[in-house]
Amino acid sequence: MDNKIRIEEVKDKKGFNKFLKFPYKLFKDDKMWVPSLLMDERVTFNKKKNPAFEFCDSKIFLAYKGEEIVGRIVGMLNNRANEIWKQKRMRFGWFDYINDVNVAQALLNAVENWAKEKGMNEIVGPMGFTDMDKEGMMVEGFETNCPMACYYNPSYYPVIIEQLGYKKEVDWIQYEIQANQPIPEKVAKVNELIKNKYNLKIVDNLSKKKICDLYGNKIFNLVNRSFANLFGYVPLNEKQIKFYIGQYFTFIDPKLVCFIVDEKDDVVAFGVSMPSFCDALRKSKGKLFPFGWYYFLKALKNYDYIDLYLNGVDPDWQNKGVHSLYYVEMNRRYIELNSKMAIANPQLETNQAAQIWEKYKSRIAIRRRAYIKEI
Repeated sequence: MDNKIRIEEVKDKKGFNKFLKFPYKLFKDDKMWVPSLLMDERVTFNKKKNPAFEFCDSKIFLAYKGEEIVGRIVGMLNNRANEIWKQKRMRFGWFDYINDVNVAQALLNAVENWAKEKGMNEIVGPMGFTDMDKEGMMVEGFETNCPMACYYNPSYYPVIIEQLGYKKEVDWIQYEIQANQPIPEKVAKVNELIKNKYNLKIVDNLSKKKICDLYGNKIFNLVNRSFANLFGYVPLNEKQIKFYIGQYFTFIDPKLVCFIVDEKDDVVAFGVSMPSFCDALRKSKGKLFPFGWYYFLKALKNYDYIDLYLNGVDPDWQNKGVHSLYYVEMNRRYIELNSKMAIANPQLETNQAAQIWEKYKSRIAIRRRAYIKEI
């Protein structure tokens, strides 16, 4: 193999397909890797379909040694994020590379150089175009199955990026919870008091269509309010909300969706979980067609391992214990479905709401990190 590293920007369909296929080669012998759903990846980078491109720009780079691809990276300029947070940051994501510090450095240099051309003074990642995309490099928990909505990477990734001068910006943690454990009696009693005090009710027994039609917009409007002060968050506009309802609610299971509403039927909290699609993605190699759908349909009927996908609490209710209501309600449903384990979505390590898991049999299974470097 020619050891000279060459960086090429992807500018056509052929190059983009190489970009998508590279992880399959890189991780072919890694049993922990979970492929992305390829159709979602294609839509994410489609400027005609993804509304994020109304305020984002991006460049895709591949690293070569001779004719062999040895790494990939995406640089993203989110103008709205920089405006809201008053920063001059370039994001990077989809960052994969062989165990070679020089390859990682060449890829990051390509993004750093573009960032300088655009007048940026910092580079941060791994992140996506928005917070609905995957973000955070794994730094702990490499033996744990990653949910479909999260990055997987081997343990040499953080070692290399830290060698290149990148420092911790924030960490996210993911709890793994024993899903079939009894609901703590004290928690159950407190929940009943909260529901009665504030006249709240739990909405269930809705079809997938009704969930999308009646509560889809309410969910993402609540996400905008509850995530507003979180790291790097940019409020979703109407086009993006419609886009994400279509993209991410395809596989929702009504039995794993919980809404807490007030007397006016306004959503004050929600939780969306899904059966794990790890095995389905591995067996289908990230493809729904022609035969991948079989594995996904099979996964939808297997509740052994659950992914806590998305949740939020209205800021006006965050200090009233409401987050506990949907956690306990989902716990009840996991017991009914004979679920064994659940893994929470990434939450900032400073997020006090995550402390609810300390009342259950749980452990911090994965730690993810956003890295930053001044340029």
